[in-house]
Amino acid sequence: MQPVTRYIAEPTRRTPRIMLEPGRIFIVGRSIPVNPGEFYRPVFDWISRYIRINGNKTRIELGFEYINTSSTKWIYNIIKEIAGMENLADNARILWYYDQGDDDMCELGFILKSLVECPFFVIETETMERRPEDSVI
Repeated sequence: MQPVTRYIAEPTRRTPRIMLEPGRIFIVGRSIPVNPGEFYRPVFDWISRYIRINGNKTRIELGFEYINTSSTKWIYNIIKEIAGMENLADNARILWYYDQGDDDMCELGFILKSLVECPFFVIETETMERRPEDSVI
């Protein structure tokens, strides 16, 4: 099986910044796409393929200034797919960023954390304007 290639989606007013590459899954921003299935399907497919062939440690960075219900369902499905990763506890680290004082996004992070058995950190940040190179942990 060929290795996965990098996948990038620049942010819009309705969609988050996405960068997927071996060792890194980065989805941060606003998520209210008109058609969440059309937007997230390639991301889900990339991750699904990646976890089947990946043997490396992977850092998953997620953070939303706002996320609608349909997008939340896709993020949940993505996390469930990641949960199928071999040696999950050793190979994955999920970082959930939320804006300082945003109790809803903080709570959503803790809900998602309860669904997987791997290192999952809920991190308060001053701004969601993160770029992949701005990582904290």
